[in-house]
Formats: sequence, C-alpha cells, structure tokens
Amino acid sequence: MLGRFEKIRRNFKDIDYLRALARTIDDKPLQCSLYVTDRCNLECGYCTEYNNDASHPHIDDLKTWARKIRELGTVKIALVGGEPLTHPDIIELVRFCKSLGMSTSLTTNGFLLTDELVRSLERAGLDVIQVSVDRVTPSEVTKKSLKSLERKLELFKSSPIKLHITGVICADTLDECEQVLEYGLSRDIPTEIRLVHAGPPGFRPVDFGEQSRVRAILQRMIARKRRGEKVHTTQALLDYQMETLEGKPVHEKWTCAAGYKLFFVSAKGRFMECSMRPAGRSIMEMTRNELRSYYRKKPCQQGCGVYCAIGASLFRDNPVSYVAGEVVPRLRQSLNDIKNSKKTAIGRRL
Repeated sequence: MLGRFEKIRRNFKDIDYLRALARTIDDKPLQCSLYVTDRCNLECGYCTEYNNDASHPHIDDLKTWARKIRELGTVKIALVGGEPLTHPDIIELVRFCKSLGMSTSLTTNGFLLTDELVRSLERAGLDVIQVSVDRVTPSEVTKKSLKSLERKLELFKSSPIKLHITGVICADTLDECEQVLEYGLSRDIPTEIRLVHAGPPGFRPVDFGEQSRVRAILQRMIARKRRGEKVHTTQALLDYQMETLEGKPVHEKWTCAAGYKLFFVSAKGRFMECSMRPAGRSIMEMTRNELRSYYRKKPCQQGCGVYCAIGASLFRDNPVSYVAGEVVPRLRQSLNDIKNSKKTAIGRRL
C-alpha cells in the first residue's frame, strides 16, 4: 500500500504548475495527444475515434513524430487511440517519450491490461494511466464496465503509475455512471464522469440523456470535489459543463487554444488542431509560428465537448483562477489523506 507522503505527492503528480504556467507566457505548446494507432479491440457506440481497417504506424515513425512534438516545446504527451495497448511497441514508445523529458500518460479501455504489462509500463516510466469505465455492467453502447474491468484496476493498487478512472454521461450510462464514480472515490482513485461529446461534425451518436438528471449528477460531483474528494475533473471544466447544460453562452468567455497550446497528431503523422477536426499537414512541417496561428475564436467553440482542448483554452486565458480552482481541492484531498492515514495507524495499534 502507498504511504501517506506518497499519496500526497500523487495528488499533485499530474500537475507541474511551474512548467504549465510558463506555457501561458511563451509560444510553446503545453500538451500533445499522439494517436499511437487507429485500431481498437472494442467498438463503443459513442466513439468515433477508431478504424480497424488501418494498420499500426511503425515504431520508428512514432519516435520521429514524438521527437518533433518535443522540439516544438511540448512538455506533456498523451498516448491515445484507438486503443494504444494494441500497438506491439507501446512499451518502447513510452520509454522513448520519457527519455525526451516529457510527462507521459496513456488512455486505455483497460481490457488488455495484465500484471506483466503494468510492470513493463512502470519500468518504462509511464506517469499516468487513464482507464475508461462507463457503467457497472456492459451494454450495447459500451462494454467498458466495472464488471469487466475491476480486476484490471486492482493491478494499480501499489503502482507508481497514477491511475485515473474516466467515464461518460449519456442516456445509456445515467443509471450506473455515479456508481463508477463512487467506486473510484471510495478507493482513493481520482475519478471523473463527463458529458459525452459529439463526433465530427457535431454529430452525436448517442442520446445526451435527461437534462435534469445530468445536471444533478454534475452538481453532486462539484460538491464532492469541494469537500476534498478526488473528483478528477477540474473545477473550471465542471463549471463549463454545468453552464453548457443551462444554455449559457460559455463559448464567448474563452479563446480556443486547440492547435496551439494543445494539439493532436494522427496515426499517420498528420497535425490536427483538435480531435474533432480532420488531419491536416504533416507534423514534421509545423513550426511554433504556425501553431500560434490557431489561437483564435472558432465557430465550433459553441457546444464544444473536447474537454482537453477546453481545459487548455481556459487555462491559457485565466491561469491564476484555473490553478486556484485546483490547488484548494487538492490540498483538502491531502488533508483527508493525512487524517485517514492517522486513523489507519491508530486502528492497527488497537
């Protein structure tokens, strides 16, 4: 089991404030999401980001793109897909990204995780892993359920890799998504459930869900975060989702930083300003000046559900309030960890 101080350190492990704040005053990007592959072992009803007819990119190409991503000034790289664990050289890629000095995370549906694979990811230096869990039981829309993944999540109980659980809120998950949240929070795992977003171009493949129920879920999540529970969604994004549900023109409050502070690289090595925008030029042709040109108001901001892009934009426009909204809850999390550790120690002595 993790010690008290290791738990506190992990509360802040995924937030390097000094490096991140530097990105608000320079022309370098903060984060890139690299599509390791378009292939996936699942076919979820709300997902538009997989293509099982495609082949895996070669590891040498992935390394070349990762090196270019770092040369542009990026400090965080997220390995995404498809399902990145289907790529036969994923461990080598994680190790290479870490050797470039980038904080490295990986998003997975978790089905391919094994004890051996987790230990290999640890040795490669992976910082954060995000496992998608939408329901307690599988459905026609999503197979990503606690019933299927609970044993996989237990592989990270004493791992140096920081585990996040992330699920979506939609009509199909409304009855069970809060049970996923409760599962994670009760086990000291940073967990979030977020409104399902539309695919390109604005097409929503599954029902959004009854608005009053969705709003109530968000309100409860906000309250739990303020109490110091490990709700992984930032306060800024929770507020954004709530205001979007209420029909407020929240898109007018920020300038989109997608393509600038955060960008994407496809599994063919093409630059993408956003996960919902078609791939453009080769990443090898991009410069910081060209990245900077993407920092502007965009028509697609209204109703946007690409939360990593929204988060980067809100952070770029209001870094002090954004960080303040995270520091206080995480300090409360750390105080809760200290209290719980003391209670555990007393219980052992008794």
